[in-house]
Amino acid sequence: MIAATDIGGRPCLVLGAGGFIGTNLCRHLLQRGARVRGFGRSKNFPDALDGVDWVAGEFSDRAALSRVVDGSELVFHLVGGRAPESSNRDPAGDLTDNVLSTLHFLDICRNRNVRRVVFASSGGTVYGVVKEIPIPENAPTDPITAYGIGKLTIEKYLALYRHLHGLDSTILRIANPFGPFQVGYRKQGVIAAFVQQALNGEVLEIWGDGEVVRDFVYIDDVVEAITDAALYEGPHRIFNVGQGTGRSVNQILMDIETVLDRGAIEKRYRPSRLADVPVNVLDIGLIRREIGWQPREDWLSALRATVDWIAEAGK
Repeated sequence: MIAATDIGGRPCLVLGAGGFIGTNLCRHLLQRGARVRGFGRSKNFPDALDGVDWVAGEFSDRAALSRVVDGSELVFHLVGGRAPESSNRDPAGDLTDNVLSTLHFLDICRNRNVRRVVFASSGGTVYGVVKEIPIPENAPTDPITAYGIGKLTIEKYLALYRHLHGLDSTILRIANPFGPFQVGYRKQGVIAAFVQQALNGEVLEIWGDGEVVRDFVYIDDVVEAITDAALYEGPHRIFNVGQGTGRSVNQILMDIETVLDRGAIEKRYRPSRLADVPVNVLDIGLIRREIGWQPREDWLSALRATVDWIAEAGK
């Protein structure tokens, strides 16, 4: 394990700071003493970002990006774009919004002497349909969504810019994060969506038979992994971030029923989608060995905290 220095006092820029992961990361960086600037279209929860130097803007706006990158030592790229399933309906748009805009952003970073770019990739989509569970970082990458292809393409360009220009980078392949500040009406975040619908008394729609397996990891663990990896000085550049445990959608629903304690939730099963891989569970051995990170939050405790937050936010 290679120990990292602390992030206190370092100027950090978070792109996509108003979203789910971004809001939590900004708060975590502030708690650890960093100087935090946030950039994004809007803040989903403005009060949660007190203490953040907020700059509103579009990721595609090169002039705005150039201004906001200036003076940043560590830049966290969390801009996500379309959801995996919807990205397949417009691959060209996904390419333009994410990959091309990221290339312009990387050119700005290398010309502004950014020390490191930390990129939030997708452990849930870049591997595709796999034969090995849990999935290590060196597993084949064959995404079945344009979203996953975009994330993987950005990973490759980060490696290219490191080779050509010396722009350092760290990539986190994050599984399925959940927790506070994830809203249930978005297209991503199955736990938030299910909890919100259950609280509203709605019928839950499930794609397929509910037996697809995913790796759900609590957001507090995720932002700690992102921050620790930003300071890592070892030889590795790509790390999986997950719980390392698989749970089916049906199991998730049963656990939500247990936490809510309202009896059975009404469900409707619909045909499966081509964008959904059958099983995705990440091997987190590398980040545990190299950085010393591992998930600390108990599953049911994290789920209860999430349910409580969603219930309170809806009041």
